[in-house]
Formats: sequence, C-alpha cells, structure tokens
Amino acid sequence: METPHGLMQVHAYPYGPTRSTFIVDMRDPVWRAAGFRSTVLEPGESDGESIDRLQRLFAEILDGHRLIGSNSKWLDFATVRNGTWRHGNVVLLGDAAHTAHYSIGPGIKLALEDALALATNLHAHHDVPAALEAYESARKPVASAVQRAARASVEWFEGIDRHARHDPERLAFGFLTRSRRVGYGDLRERDAEFVDGVAAKVFGDPRPPMFQPLRLRGLTLENRVTVSPMGMFCSDEGTPGEFHLVHLGSKALGGAGLVMTEMVGVSPDGRVTPGCTGMYAPGHEAAWRRVTDFVHTASTAAIGLQLGHSGRKGSVRRPGRGADHVPLPDGNWDIVAPSPIPYRDANQIPHALTTAEMDEIRERFAEAARMGARAGFDLLELHYAHGYLLSSFLSPLTNRRTDRYGGTLANRLRFPLEVLGAVRDAWPDDRPVTVRISATDWAEGGTAVDDAVETARALAAHGADAINVSTGQVVPDASPAYGRLYQVPFAERVRNEAGVPVIASGGITSADEVNSIVLAGQADLCALGAAHLADPQWTLRAAAGQGYSGPGVRWPVPFAAGIRAVRPGRGAARR
Repeated sequence: METPHGLMQVHAYPYGPTRSTFIVDMRDPVWRAAGFRSTVLEPGESDGESIDRLQRLFAEILDGHRLIGSNSKWLDFATVRNGTWRHGNVVLLGDAAHTAHYSIGPGIKLALEDALALATNLHAHHDVPAALEAYESARKPVASAVQRAARASVEWFEGIDRHARHDPERLAFGFLTRSRRVGYGDLRERDAEFVDGVAAKVFGDPRPPMFQPLRLRGLTLENRVTVSPMGMFCSDEGTPGEFHLVHLGSKALGGAGLVMTEMVGVSPDGRVTPGCTGMYAPGHEAAWRRVTDFVHTASTAAIGLQLGHSGRKGSVRRPGRGADHVPLPDGNWDIVAPSPIPYRDANQIPHALTTAEMDEIRERFAEAARMGARAGFDLLELHYAHGYLLSSFLSPLTNRRTDRYGGTLANRLRFPLEVLGAVRDAWPDDRPVTVRISATDWAEGGTAVDDAVETARALAAHGADAINVSTGQVVPDASPAYGRLYQVPFAERVRNEAGVPVIASGGITSADEVNSIVLAGQADLCALGAAHLADPQWTLRAAAGQGYSGPGVRWPVPFAAGIRAVRPGRGAARR
C-alpha cells in the first residue's frame, strides 16, 4: 500500500477462527520516514504507539477491525543456518535449525515436518545417533530448498517499489512466481486464461513470452532466446575456421533469436589465449563474413559480434591445456591494464596504460566495429565484464589510478564510455550496441549492484541499447553465490531501476524459466550457454515441448520431421 511515507506491505494470514497474523513490512528509509523508532521494546514499554500508527495508516484495509499487539516489535528478519543440527542427544528442529521468511508461509509447517521426520527416524533406527544422522540427512536438503525459495521471495519483496511500477497483471504474475517454485508452466496449467491474459496485456499477444519479438533500433529479434558468448579457443592466429562456422551455424539453425560470437579480440595482444578469435587482420573480416552469410541464408536468427580486450587476463594457456589463467610456457606477449596489478601472483604484472595507449585501444575497438559491420553482423556487444580490460577500469579493486580515469565511479567509467562513444560512431546507426557488465565483483570493496545501476544508466545515455548483466570473474578471490538463476535478480534491478533493456544469464536452463523471467519483467532476453552446447536445437525443442508452432519459431525445412519426435502426444498445438 502506498502511504505518505512510501510503500508498505502487509503479510496477513489466519491463525484462528476470528483472528489473523498481520505483519507489516517496509524498507528502512520508509520505516524511518514514518517516524518509527526503537526496534527493541524495553521492559515495561508498550508497543501501542506503533500499533496505533499502523492502524491509522491501514484503516481502509482494516475496515473497522483493530490491530492487537502480542509482544509486537520491529525487527530485521534473521536467516538461521546451522552446520549441524545435533549434538549428542540434543537435536534442533524448526526455527532453531533453520528459518524461512514468512512471505512463503508459516514456519510452523517446516517445524512440524521436522518433528514428524525425527519421530519416523527414531522409530526406524534402534541406535539414537544413527536416527539423528538420518533425520538431519533427510531434512537438510528440504530446508535448504525452502530457504533458497524464501531468499528469492524476500528479494522480490525488497524490490517492491520497482515491481509496483508494472501493470497490475504483470505485478500479479511476478508475485505468484517470485519464489521460483512456481513458474509460467505451472500457472498456465492451472489457469491458462490468466497467464495468456498477462502475456496479451504486456505484449499484445498471448503466445509464450519466450517467442515474443523484441526490437532494438532497426533490428527485430524473432524471440527472446540468446546463445551466450562462449569461448571456443580453437582459432588460428585469430581467424575463425570451420569449427566456428559449424558451432555458430548450428545454434542459428536451432531457433534462437540471437546468436553471439565468443569474445573477439580487437588486437593480437587483446586476446586471452592464442586460440581466441580476433577482428584486426584483413583475413578476419572475410572469415567472419562466411559465418554471418550462412546464418542469414539458412536461418532467421540474428548474429552478434562481441568485442573485447583481455587486459590483465591475457597471454594465458587455453582452457583444457593446463589450469586456467596460467601464463603460456613460451611466446607470451606483454599485457596491459589500468593499474599494474596481476590477476594472480603467477601471472604477469600488466603495464599500466598511458593515455596515448588508451587512445590507440579506443581506435582499435572502433576499427573492429567497422570491420564487424562490413562482415555482416547484426548487433555488436562490448565486453565490460569478467575482469577483462574495460571491466578492470570499472572495478575499484583493479583500477587504482590517480588520474581522471580512476577514483570515483564517474572517473572509472570515463574510458569505457569513450570506447562506447567511438564504437557507436563507427557502427551503423540502425544496428544495436549492447554492453556486458559484471553487476557485482562478489568481493569486499568491489563493485555492487548499486554501481551496476549507475553504470547502466551512463552506458544507455552514451548509446547502449541493452545491458547484458553478468557477475564476477573480476578478481580470483571472489565468493559468488552460484545457483539456479543466480544472476537474474541483478538483471531485474538494472532493468527496472536504470530503465534499460537487459539480457539475463546465469543458471537459466529451461523454457519455463525463460518464459517466467520475460513475463515477470525481470529481463528482455535470456542468454543460455551450456544448454545450447548440450542441445544446439534447444529453442526448437522448447517450442515443440510447449506444443507451440506460431510466430517466433521457425523450423528449417530439412528439420521439420523432428517436430513430431519431440512434441507432446496430447493436446492441440498452440499457434
């Protein structure tokens, strides 16, 4: 509910015939603006002042009913996790073992399930230690899954200001799918009219969200599926060969709306490994043209060129031929960075760039963009993530400069924005430019999502048409929170706070996840890497699995017989 102090939420559910639990939740700035004070009640202190104030704020919702205090107090919800749930014959259950935020249901349910599991195992085992071990082994995975769902739910509610800007239909869909335990497919099976109505309201068409078109400048993508940029490390002197034609061509035939190249170096010393591709020699343009011609002739996919410079992570062995980021046994080239900080102690110390060298690199990017346009690419992406050169300028952990290119975020953005400006000028005006960023370094003192939002705003103001939101890989001692859809919340914040289209990636594997992310307004495109390596026809299979054969998916004529092999056996096809 919108109050004079900001948005407040109520989590209410019955606990008796005539009474309900009534939990009021709000962000700290709203809490302070509303005049609430202590989070702890001193002995003898009444909770009546807060309750009276809330009763006035929520008078319309309460409709004459009153709020009744019961040792009520303000608190920050604590997430409890334990390495072990037992010590001798003492065993933890319920909130003592694990907490799950009230937004996904009362914690008493988990506590009762723990108690039942404990009793079952005590009956099944004559040995008490064995029974307790079996109880803990059985319940820990359940509690972990619930806590992950609760964390996702909390993140959604913490961003309620952003979600509240959506149409009511999209807001309702996001609310129902917030914990990730329920998705587009689940909801559509239960209420197709509601889900299709949300899609029709948002997109003007009830088809599955993943098959909705997206327009970026003069380019219209047939659907919302992107093949992620993935390093293949198998080029010869930067020139793409037969492998790249088959690799990228097969993904285009597989139905994705956009197929991205791996990071393509703008100079020989801008490559990560000797096997990385480039766009700096005359032969590169013609070799890439062979790939783009095939994609455009044989499919309806668009193909994008990702340009980057390795920076301090360059001149290392190819993955699979020794540990990653290990310098070459011979033939190393000099590497550069904003500051002379090696990636690891075993790596070279990079040369800190002078402004004249930065000017040269900026022109390398612009020339590579011109070559990419002539080679027939539909979209260009700049790689400002994962600790490569432009990413190293953005992070305070890797940029220790004291000139106008270091210090504040605005200064650290200066050179990346100069590169973007030069590329935008060199690239055709009707073709889009996207930028990939690391939304967090996952490391103390590094960039965080608030910085990512500001960075995205600046990039959009300088000509970026969409932001590809990734995370981490900037410093080797990062502590990423890997998991299903682990980068999607960062993409959602960038999209809805910076007001720019975004590409989400990271732990997205299913069509249901793509549909849910797009329809909830968390991202505009979803990039999948490993899923496409395992199945180049991932998008076609996803369409057939949903019984869908309408706009946004087009089977190559020679593949058409495959539809029958993967389409569900029952139900009418969706068109």
